[in-house]
Amino acid sequence: MSIQVKTKDSIYEVYLGENILESFCKRHTDTLGRYDHLVLITDEHVWSLHEDYVRSNFKIPFKVYIVPNGEACKTFESYYEVQTYLLEENCSRNSALLALGGGAVGDLTGFVAATFMRGIPFYQIPTTILAHDSAVGGKTAINHPKGKNMIGAFYQPMEVIYDFHFLKTLPEEEVRSGLAEVVKHAIISDANWMDEFLALPNLKAIETQELVQWIEKGIRVKAHIVELDEKEQSYRKFLNFGHTYGHAIEASVGYGKITHGEAVMIGMIPALMLSELHGNVAAGYAHSVYQLANRLGYNFEHILHCPFEQLSKFMLKDKKTTNGVLHFALLRDIGDPFVQIISMEDVKKCDNQLRQWVKEGN
Repeated sequence: MSIQVKTKDSIYEVYLGENILESFCKRHTDTLGRYDHLVLITDEHVWSLHEDYVRSNFKIPFKVYIVPNGEACKTFESYYEVQTYLLEENCSRNSALLALGGGAVGDLTGFVAATFMRGIPFYQIPTTILAHDSAVGGKTAINHPKGKNMIGAFYQPMEVIYDFHFLKTLPEEEVRSGLAEVVKHAIISDANWMDEFLALPNLKAIETQELVQWIEKGIRVKAHIVELDEKEQSYRKFLNFGHTYGHAIEASVGYGKITHGEAVMIGMIPALMLSELHGNVAAGYAHSVYQLANRLGYNFEHILHCPFEQLSKFMLKDKKTTNGVLHFALLRDIGDPFVQIISMEDVKKCDNQLRQWVKEGN
């Protein structure tokens, strides 16, 4: 199965299926063979789990460069070290990169590809549920201590190979993290789909086939929005639902100390509260999603260790903030997103309410 992504400057496919890495190699034997160097960027954890599978299915010679696990790879240091490695290996404009890993590895590899010798091809091979979102759409970046994804570029991959084989080894924490972005895609696109989530009693109730179908639907939502707005001038801002507050939580807690998905799930609750206030979302819907998130095991205790003053500073540095004005992705109704200028005072009221729910444990 494949989903086509069309942007102004490129068209590429997202292939989905079980054990499809070999077919990717066969499909592109000539193309991959023409690169003077093929370098696979991955982290130690992913490589320890999947080296045998990759080597047995990838018949074209390649080199491997290991980066730190998780968000720890999205630093100036890692970025510089990968660039140095490519230069030492005599890579050229005729080289290509393969990003094997979760969202962090994909973000780093894409940004390296975008900037090495002013741009070389790269392929996304995501290994997590979360990366169903980050691997599609061409957003590449590294973090700065003062903000997440602050240094980056829009740079589309040549192809995305979403092999479900890799999902079998995901720990529950990563399933939970990835599911948050799937929920986000549902909440901004389809009220009936969102009802399926609201009916879940817990994480273990999700069937594998159901999850795969949700991932496919999520990729289709992402691909459609990217086609409408590659550079985030309008529609693509809808994909930031939950991210303004969520990124502030992530930066405040510390990159790598909370998963991106968990931060996004936390961030969606204030966004829903604001949607009740500024849109037509039914009163109490935010609390229903908060209860769902608790049933699924998301940890909201993090916010109790993040003073609002600290969160507000990170929100003001967010890429979606212009001239000190907060632009929040909200919902007129479930499945109907829009962008609204929001006062910090309104965000603080929602933050206070969320803290109260967490303290009361309801």
